[in-house]
Amino acid sequence: MRVALKAAIKLEPLLLLSTIRFGGLPRIASLSLLRDFSCPPKTLLRTKTKTLRLLSSTTMTASSPLRYQVKDKIQLSDLEKKIFDRLLGTLTKFGLQTQLRVAGGWVRDKLLGKECYDIDIALDNMMGTQFVDKVREYLLSIGEDAQGVCVIESNPDQSKHLETARMRLFDNWIDFVNLRSEEYAENSRIPTKQSFGTAEEDAYRRDLTINSLFYNINTDTIEDFTKRGISDLKSGKIVTPLPPKETFLDDPLRVLRAIRFGARFEFTLDEDLKGAAACGEVKDALAAKISRERIGTEFDLMISGNQPVKAMTHICDLTLFWTVFSLPPEFEPPIADGCDRLCITYLDTAWKLIQLLGESTFTDEQKRIALYTALFLPLRNTTYRDKKAKQIPVVNWIIRESLKRKAKDAEMVLDFHRASCKLMSLIPCLASNEDVSLVGADWIRELADVPESSRLRVLTGFLLRELKEFWRVALLISTLLHPIDIDDTEDVHLQLCKRRDLFKTVENTIVKLGLEKVWEVKQLVNGKEVMKELELKGGPLVKEWLEKAMAWQLAHPSGTAEECIDWLKQSNSKRVKMEASGLDGGGVNRKLDKIKKNGIFILLCIACKSPPQFCPASFSSSFLCFIEVPVELERGGA
Repeated sequence: MRVALKAAIKLEPLLLLSTIRFGGLPRIASLSLLRDFSCPPKTLLRTKTKTLRLLSSTTMTASSPLRYQVKDKIQLSDLEKKIFDRLLGTLTKFGLQTQLRVAGGWVRDKLLGKECYDIDIALDNMMGTQFVDKVREYLLSIGEDAQGVCVIESNPDQSKHLETARMRLFDNWIDFVNLRSEEYAENSRIPTKQSFGTAEEDAYRRDLTINSLFYNINTDTIEDFTKRGISDLKSGKIVTPLPPKETFLDDPLRVLRAIRFGARFEFTLDEDLKGAAACGEVKDALAAKISRERIGTEFDLMISGNQPVKAMTHICDLTLFWTVFSLPPEFEPPIADGCDRLCITYLDTAWKLIQLLGESTFTDEQKRIALYTALFLPLRNTTYRDKKAKQIPVVNWIIRESLKRKAKDAEMVLDFHRASCKLMSLIPCLASNEDVSLVGADWIRELADVPESSRLRVLTGFLLRELKEFWRVALLISTLLHPIDIDDTEDVHLQLCKRRDLFKTVENTIVKLGLEKVWEVKQLVNGKEVMKELELKGGPLVKEWLEKAMAWQLAHPSGTAEECIDWLKQSNSKRVKMEASGLDGGGVNRKLDKIKKNGIFILLCIACKSPPQFCPASFSSSFLCFIEVPVELERGGA
């Protein structure tokens, strides 16, 4: 599946300067950002660009164990006291001997001093539905309403192996389940046998020791049946209650949960756990037993969390990258060794840029999509063929098939991969106070009618109307890819600061051009008006003239609808005269038709002069245009 490292230099804009071996994996010691070979070279800044080292030497190394402040006793909030009082009151009213224990994440977070509203109650001698009925009856007896009582049926595909009863107490959802022990089939993560278990059995069946703690409501005490849950919290370790290989083979999804919690709390993964997670049996089980939806959900939680780079680095270090992000059976070009590390590098740089720009620059959803886009940048030019033999970006397969994420997520990531190339061609002008020609940036039809002084605003406006409120995501990716002047003595932070400054400069220019929310600008003329004024019957010409009208509107931000219509009429009149004289595009096409009888034609992009299969924006918007050119003319530079 992978070729020699040298091939990566040809296929990727990130040059792998040197590698060292560790644990059987190629490890990137230093990387440099060069120009993006998927874009026409002439669209980039014509400056002497030196290399950029994106990763510090500590990025890929495990941090030394840290000690964390863990409380000796759980301090209940007033709300939690009221909730637990009602549950204990239920026991008293009906003379129940049930032990009520809060399980899992709530206990962990409270001990770490973090607030948590996800309360799961484990019952030792009755089903959740039975106990909820008792609670409801007790509440009615004291004049309180039982809110939102419901039952969630077991659904193994969604990790719900037992029926769960839910109810709202003081506007807080509480889940009730019974303590249990489980047995698993060899080829499934769904338990084949479940029964009432003891609190100790329940603790040992959980994924991690830090998630196996209980808070006993009856006795107001913390219970650590594995004898190491609290100590692992204090030392910051991710450990399984049972031997890790056994734990992971029972339920391979626990591998990804261990990675997610390790990244979230910045805890250290236990060495035995890492060895088990990276072994072939566990990787095979993860691929075979876990639904792609569940893998995608865990990935999404990681990428949306507080330490996405650390989580993805763990996945890479444990050689799980191509298990999580599985590829179609056939694709081209081949993926180079070290591509997984390259993906982490892009993600790392994007994440650091987001931090430098400030959290308020992006919404949570924009940040999530930006990190998706950055992570898969090295794969943006790799394609596979679908059932109709159409070439599709392999990133589409990863997001929709490997991770089973929404089709919209895949579409947005692909859109930003394409848009970044367009935006990069505009950056020299948007970032410069001097006049810089828009060489290679005319990827919109009919720009001949737009004044040279207005072309930057028109091109940027059209692009932002496509991207809408996510345009800053495309700018982030373009900033990540764009070459900048770098001094060899500069550290990573200074290099990132230069990229931040480039982002802010372009952003400010877009705001000054009045394009910050250009997609909200209503078009001055609509299709019916175009058809009426130009005497058209509909069809593609109407769309073409609407695009011309929008180009005029962007070039003349203070123009009126009447002025736009007058311009359309004048332009249409010129077109009619040119058609009559055979000097327009139609005339050119007629001349080409004559040559076509005895020659061979190819399609070339009007922007980059490449055939469709090599054009970086070949899946782009309707503004992309290909023309037929005779091979003889193409060879002659026509």
